[in-house]
Amino acid sequence: MGEMRFRVSPPGFLAGWPEAEQAYISGFDGRVFPTRVERDGDELVCRRPSSDSGKLHVAWPVPGFGRTLVSTSSLREQEAAYLLPLELARGKIGQLRNQQAAWEIAGMSVPPGFAEASRQAHQIFARATTAQADPEEASRLSEAALVHAHNSAQMLASAYIAQRLAVRCRRSERFPASLGCGLSGAAPSAWENLPAGVFNSVTLPVCWRRIEAIEGEYEWEESDGLIDWAVEQRLLVHGGPLLDFGADGFPEWLGAWSGDVENLQSFVCDFIETALSRYAGRIRVWELASRVNTGGGLQLSEEARLALLSRAVEVARGVDDIEQLMVRIEQPWGGYQSQGRHLLSPLQFIDGLIRCAPGLSAISLEITSGFAPCEPGRRDLIDLSRLLDIWSTLGLPLHVTMAAPCSGGVDSGGRFVRRGIESEGGSASVADAGSEGERETEQWSGVRQAEWAKAVLPLLLAKQSVAGITWAQLDDSGPSGFPSAGLIDENGSSRPVVEAIREQRYGHWPAD
Repeated sequence: MGEMRFRVSPPGFLAGWPEAEQAYISGFDGRVFPTRVERDGDELVCRRPSSDSGKLHVAWPVPGFGRTLVSTSSLREQEAAYLLPLELARGKIGQLRNQQAAWEIAGMSVPPGFAEASRQAHQIFARATTAQADPEEASRLSEAALVHAHNSAQMLASAYIAQRLAVRCRRSERFPASLGCGLSGAAPSAWENLPAGVFNSVTLPVCWRRIEAIEGEYEWEESDGLIDWAVEQRLLVHGGPLLDFGADGFPEWLGAWSGDVENLQSFVCDFIETALSRYAGRIRVWELASRVNTGGGLQLSEEARLALLSRAVEVARGVDDIEQLMVRIEQPWGGYQSQGRHLLSPLQFIDGLIRCAPGLSAISLEITSGFAPCEPGRRDLIDLSRLLDIWSTLGLPLHVTMAAPCSGGVDSGGRFVRRGIESEGGSASVADAGSEGERETEQWSGVRQAEWAKAVLPLLLAKQSVAGITWAQLDDSGPSGFPSAGLIDENGSSRPVVEAIREQRYGHWPAD
């Protein structure tokens, strides 16, 4: 059993830091170790099965940026406790230095002012390392270094996005990706409240649990109506997910066959063949399955899920000439592995599926913010850029499903919006979209939802590997798994996030 201890200063800070228990440790390859986090006075104790070196990942309050997920550098086990703020500052500065080098090698120009901001972060961090005899002073300096490092990271990411977008605009005169949103199943009357032409695609639910609630009895009316409507609107139609591996994703009657692998596979393949045959030629992009890496539906093991999905891909490819066939990855950073219930990382899971099922032609990633318990903290743009680069190494186009809340709430899928905690701050970021000079709060609102989209969308558009972007849901009328994340409010009015999406759509490419 391995153990790492981290001292937190000032004394008593741990009592008001609920995110501490969601901390986890990863290895040099990014694999997340099963991690048990405990509080021991003013120390955070992280226990795991391995004694290998590792990085601690934890949501830390950074003034001006909210409770952002920050990582240490790779640390070895030792008897003495590490000073946590110091190690977080060391980790962030190291990440910033490595990312700067990688982007400069790729031909990026460093923005004016970055060198000075980065220099200040290094200087303050150096003072923090020499002040360790006074933990409170060292912590104060480390937190100041973290602020400068995050400001530097934001400058660097903004410059990268601007330069990459310029390249992509030169290469393509038309908008280079599909841009759409998902429908929950209700009549899409709210679509009329969206600006014309912003979205060129729509994701329609073709949900097995709703279509075949009773074995052998199919209800296609809702799906048929939505597809007819989408065709009339001249939208690119995405269908699915056909299979939802979440706890309540499959029809209830299927649970009786969960222990019978052969019959279970037969039922799954029959539904896929039936659905794809019904909409052959009308739906050319299919999301075959969701929650494939995290789901506990039917109590299937990872091995059983891989085998079932492999067979499902084979059947789907034999039914129709599908343009793209993808599966959706939930929590693509893999923090859920810290609970010890999953052996494979998200990347390992999909890599295994690709090897077993070469018919898979794209990957869908959920990129969300503000939802618990699945997210230990918000990510900055450098973290997101790195994630997209790692997933692009699989050689398949990426589709991104985006979602962020506009208020608190709980969804039937088990997600809820994080509680707001106030912080003193200044500049806006993807992590915390407040306004300069004002007291900012982490409470989600329509404005904060829009600011998050405004920060993330340009990065997605800058990535050559991103072929499609979908906002998770049009409104909040149905069970989506993302509470209060709709583009349209309960009164039928569009939320500020709609204008943010429109600005990003037409800010780089003209109307087609």
